[in-house]
Amino acid sequence: MRRTRLLIAALAVPLIGGAVVLPSASAQPAALSGPTTEFTVLASGEQSVAAAEQAVRAAGGTVVRTNTAVGLITATAPANGFVQRVSADDAVYGAAKATAIGQAPTGKVAPKRSDVEKEGRQAPKSSGATTGATGTDPLDDQLWGLKSVRSDMSRTVQPGDKRVKVGIIDTGVDGTHPDIAPNFDRGASRNFTRDIPTDPTGAVVDGPCEFRGCVDPADHDDNGHGTHVAGTIAAAADGFGISGVAPNVTLVNLRAGQDSGFFFLQPVVDAITYAGDAGVDVVNMSFYVDPWLYNCASNPADSAEQQLEQRTITEAMTRAMNYAYRKGVTEVAALGNQHTDLGAPQPDTTSPDYPASSTHPRTIDNATCLSLPVEGPHTIGVSAFGPSGAKADYSNYGLEQISVSAPGGYFRDGFGTDWYRTNENMILSAYPRNVGVAEGTIDADGNVTPDGAAAGVQKAVTKDGRAAYYQFLQGTSMATPHASGVAALIVSEYGRASRGGITMSPDAVQRIIEGTAAPIACPVPATVDYLDEGRDDSYTATCQGSPSFNGFYGHGAVDAYAAVTRGAAYLRG
Repeated sequence: MRRTRLLIAALAVPLIGGAVVLPSASAQPAALSGPTTEFTVLASGEQSVAAAEQAVRAAGGTVVRTNTAVGLITATAPANGFVQRVSADDAVYGAAKATAIGQAPTGKVAPKRSDVEKEGRQAPKSSGATTGATGTDPLDDQLWGLKSVRSDMSRTVQPGDKRVKVGIIDTGVDGTHPDIAPNFDRGASRNFTRDIPTDPTGAVVDGPCEFRGCVDPADHDDNGHGTHVAGTIAAAADGFGISGVAPNVTLVNLRAGQDSGFFFLQPVVDAITYAGDAGVDVVNMSFYVDPWLYNCASNPADSAEQQLEQRTITEAMTRAMNYAYRKGVTEVAALGNQHTDLGAPQPDTTSPDYPASSTHPRTIDNATCLSLPVEGPHTIGVSAFGPSGAKADYSNYGLEQISVSAPGGYFRDGFGTDWYRTNENMILSAYPRNVGVAEGTIDADGNVTPDGAAAGVQKAVTKDGRAAYYQFLQGTSMATPHASGVAALIVSEYGRASRGGITMSPDAVQRIIEGTAAPIACPVPATVDYLDEGRDDSYTATCQGSPSFNGFYGHGAVDAYAAVTRGAAYLRG
């Protein structure tokens, strides 16, 4: 079931894949007294993993599992003093409680997806709203983003190759959705998480477990975020429902997010390294690292243990992303929805958001603090714009972090027109029925409720009577899959056959996606406020840079047609 928060200090994940191994049965030293907590422990390097496991035992902990690709160990131990004890060993880089390290990008104040992504869900549909693409599927005329990236044209040249795999690192993918199922690889999909019903205080996290062992199947999504992302990338172009940017590539669910929308370090790292081992070509990462909005190496406002935790998260994510890159995985990440310049971050007043009582204000040093994964190595960072082409008010920006921009939806776009504040300004994509029932937009009989109709929820029925549902969302989470879809088309068009699949250098993919993007100049004047749209001055943003590269749009808007027709010119660096 879909939840809103995750407040938990420990998580054990039983599923393994790629380079993840379980420890052998061996004698462990007696555990110290006190409550047991789960930790992640990062080895100093590849040669010190075994020594780091021994350090865990010597510190009174028990090794649960290890990702040998990056040296990340999951361990249980008494909470009091374990981090300090184990980190004192030279074989250990650092350690942290296994708290949530990520969630789908949200608003700056309230850490809930719905604050930004479902902003317009109670607005009536407008008959005057501008929609776009005329495509092969019945609902494609509502997909203005599809036309914006010219996927309606690119598919006549390159619709995508089934051998190209796109990994959805998210809350799960509903592999039974009629628009997802034709392109969904259930065999390659993995769920690296375990549902958490409540936290140690009894507060609801994911709610009651629906499946044995609290482990959802690898074709299940109790949140809806991951399914929406997957539909934008590769909903099938089959004359039904909607079609995706790359409607013939293969979707792989690499679930690393809880039902509640948070992401934990070990599942995220496991998903990224598994992508490399499983021959995934592109991964879509529409989440950000938590409990820290920025992971800082040595912020004086943080305790020594908090500083070590952030350094550990940063190092583990960096290793995982480098590992996937070396394996040929193109990594595409959302810039975030905090409406801030990531190159000049404002003071952080929301971290750490676990536990809630520990939040404290911090001045952020751009040189030593990172927003992850978008500021990790080898990422294509994506900002969001609306139907008019204007930067969405919520979208982060910045010269240092941005690569390209893409349609992410902008509910408040079109001020002064009849399509201002309408659902159609957002992005329509696949919606799991179980999530709609939980949210009250779909009733028990499968009908769209009045609340669902007001939110723009739509239903389509296949020839054999199967129902499919669709919802509008907005966010850099919705922009990123447009870019991931274009990346998948690039691999389809220019990649080379390898071991039954297709492979392509991530650097070449990035050169093509950036080189063929449609440049968008900064607005005039370059400083934009959103006061008419009802936003306060914290949303005011200044675009820096040239028409060919700037902080709002990067190298420009991703262009699927240009990528598959003119990309060869960028194959060599």
